[in-house]
Parts: sequence; C-alpha cells; structure tokens
Amino acid sequence: MRATILSKMLCASLALASLAANAQAKPDRLKSVLAQMDAASKTFQSAEASIQKQQYEKIVHDTTTQSGTTYVQRIGSTTQMGAKFDNGQTVEYKGGLFRLYTAGTNHLDQYSSKGANQARFETYLTLGFGGSGSDLAKAWTITDQGTEKLSDGSRAVEVEKLDLVSRDPSVRNNFTHITIWVDLARDVTLKQQFFTPSGDTQTAIYTNIHLNQPIDLKNFAIHCKGKCS
Repeated sequence: MRATILSKMLCASLALASLAANAQAKPDRLKSVLAQMDAASKTFQSAEASIQKQQYEKIVHDTTTQSGTTYVQRIGSTTQMGAKFDNGQTVEYKGGLFRLYTAGTNHLDQYSSKGANQARFETYLTLGFGGSGSDLAKAWTITDQGTEKLSDGSRAVEVEKLDLVSRDPSVRNNFTHITIWVDLARDVTLKQQFFTPSGDTQTAIYTNIHLNQPIDLKNFAIHCKGKCS
C-alpha cells in the first residue's frame, strides 16, 4: 500500500516537473521563432498573394467579404503595398501616403501618415510580411500560441500562431490584440485577425503567395475616371 502511494507521488512529481520544464521552454521557443523571422527577413524583397478579407460587425451580427490580390514590397528602408479588390476598390500605400479609390463612385480618399504615424502604420504592413522578429518584439507584446497547419492554396503549411498586443496605447484603442499565423521559413503571414474593443473582427487570409518575384505595379495602379471626387 505504502509502495503504491509512493509510486503515485513519484509519478505526480515527474508530471509536475515536466509541466514546469515546458513552461520554462516557452520563452526559448518564442526567442527561436523571432530569430527565424530575423533570418528570413534579411532575404525578403516582396510578396504577392490572393487575399480574402472578412469584416464581422458584432452589433448587427453581419459579415462582409472582399476578395482580390495584394502585394508588399520593400524598397530600401521603406515598405509599400497595394491591393485591388473585386468590388472595385484599390488600396495603395507609398511614401507615407495612403490612398483608397472606389471605382463605383470614382471617389479617392487620401491620408498622410508622415512622421511618427508613418512608423506606426508600417508596423501593420510588416505583420508577418518581411518584418523582422526583433522589430515585432519592440512594437508588440507577443504570446506564442504554438503551431498550426494552414492551406497556402495548393499545400498545407506549418505556421506559428502569434498573438500581439501593441505597446502603443493609441493602437490598443483601435485593436485590443491581433493574431497572426506566420510561415517562418518565408517570413510571410497566411492569416491575420484584428480584434476591436467593440467586439468587431477583421480577418485577412492570404493564399497563392509568390515570394521575391517581379511585381507588375501597373496591376495595382489607381486610375480615376476623369477627375476623382
């Protein structure tokens, strides 16, 4: 009887020791993840992909979906991006200027993100698209939620699921946290989910990702019909 009790105590002690070891290993795992992103970021030049965006509004329990193509390109120390959606909207970010064109109304919105706002805006652009792990850790408090398998359109890819809370209070006013699913080998994101204080979510899913290949920027150019309103 006593031997049985001692045996159970020993098993319990070993189980607790194993759990403690796993808990201690988590920081090392995150450190390794960020180091892999650092290494892959050095060779990142551009990415082009199919994109599906889902906007969920909690108050009306409604989800709207947009599909299209997008790109992110590093030019020197700056990053630019563009996206063209099937609903006639074109998005462009270049040189600190964000532009949104809606073909149906021939309307162009423009926002400048020069200075501190530019750095803040570009932290969103590089969430898993060429951004280094070191820069990610400077801007966000990161929780590593382990590995998952996601489809890249043609194959299953192992990705690291990272939950991010911004170190900037003004960003947290817009998004309480952001979850990204990163292909560490390529330093590209296959999925992003943004959570707002009101309970709304914005989800982006990327497939058919082409890495470091020439991008025809004419496909993402904004063409107003005459004069934009």
